[in-house]
Amino acid sequence: MPDTLHEAPDTGDDIHALFHGAPKTTEFRKLRKRLIRETREAIERYGMIDRDGPRRKWLVCLSGGKDSYTLLAVLTELQWRGLLPVDLVACNLDQGQPGFPATVLPAFLERMGVPHRIEYRDTYSVVKDKVPAGRTYCALCSRLRRANLYRVAREEGCTSVVLGHHRDDILETFFLNLFHGGKIATMPPKLLNDEGDLTLLRPLAHVAESDCETFARAMDYPIIPCDLCGSQDGLQRQVIKRMLDEWETRAPGRRAKMFSALMQVRPSHMLDPELFDFAGLAPGATVTDVHDPNTFSDIPALR
Repeated sequence: MPDTLHEAPDTGDDIHALFHGAPKTTEFRKLRKRLIRETREAIERYGMIDRDGPRRKWLVCLSGGKDSYTLLAVLTELQWRGLLPVDLVACNLDQGQPGFPATVLPAFLERMGVPHRIEYRDTYSVVKDKVPAGRTYCALCSRLRRANLYRVAREEGCTSVVLGHHRDDILETFFLNLFHGGKIATMPPKLLNDEGDLTLLRPLAHVAESDCETFARAMDYPIIPCDLCGSQDGLQRQVIKRMLDEWETRAPGRRAKMFSALMQVRPSHMLDPELFDFAGLAPGATVTDVHDPNTFSDIPALR
């Protein structure tokens, strides 16, 4: 199929119900095309689709936040246009948070005609019981949520669990690990679970958070805030986010430049002997930089 996703007008049956009522402005059309392009780039770059094997099924995790709505809409459009040869099933895990509007997502998904599953598991009570006062809930909440999503994926016959983490989440995690974990690591766009039977995918890896917010609000999706962790003050991730916001204000484009650096790592110019054979590096020697597809046979220049 030609790579012209948005050439046709958004009228009648030409688009999926998720896009009915989309703004007709040129600015919104550019945003929509950018989201599609960047998502396709990530899917292709990180090998998220097995085009030679049997048709796969993805469990698309829908929290009700701006990012997961954007994820569902973009993947659905790619599938709708014949550019994503996988089956999609949306899943919301109702974690029993007080005041959670349990009817919002089921009603939305029914209205949009999206295959879905709503799963109730009271992990909220577990988190509140296990986490000491003053500590953040995120780590335990995430582990419990992930375990339940893996279980649901197996029950639904899915091969992948798909999350709505975007470029800014990945950058924030990088700096959290750098400042607080003492390691160079972040959220990978594709990950195999410990059991080896499911992949975890992040197709929005190249997408800016601001684009997710603009898109979801322009589409007037019923956004549900996360009151469990969002009500806690002093989260380190919030500190990192403010830091990145300040950098972006002083030097627009800083986030994009830093994210580009994460995709151009040169182990020969780092300090980890597990990734590069420094001991074998000598004049006349040929040393392979195992994490560079082009490899480096030259001696790193002094800088």
